Amino acid sequence: MDKIRRRFEDFMSGRYGTDDLSRFMLAVCLVLLVVNLFTSQPLIYLVALAILVLSYYRMFSRNYMKRGEENEKYLDFVQNIKDRFRRVGRRASQSKEYHIYKCPSCGQKIRIPRGKGKICITCPKCHNEFQKKS
Repeated sequence: MDKIRRRFEDFMSGRYGTDDLSRFMLAVCLVLLVVNLFTSQPLIYLVALAILVLSYYRMFSRNYMKRGEENEKYLDFVQNIKDRFRRVGRRASQSKEYHIYKCPSCGQKIRIPRGKGKICITCPKCHNEFQKKS
């Protein structure tokens, strides 16, 4: 068993290996293959096979820089999606206690507490004053 492991380690030395993008690609491939079990569509199977081949190509690649850049782009994309969901969640949780208005002149978002009646709001960015109901 040690001999096989050493041979595999020798084969993988100098190669990129797995990263977040390749794990995501393998998960998508697995999902597509499971969907294909129920639908039996050859197109789904071919897409899953292409993703699998591309994932293994990335893992066995010796071009660290290119694979690293691809992974960084993927991680940035995922982080942007997570940030959007966090913003939506934070806005939803704050909507119980605050109104969020936009300044009519500059568009700056301003958070105003609920239940204060009609108030005069001064924009912190452009100092424009306008009235809104809280």
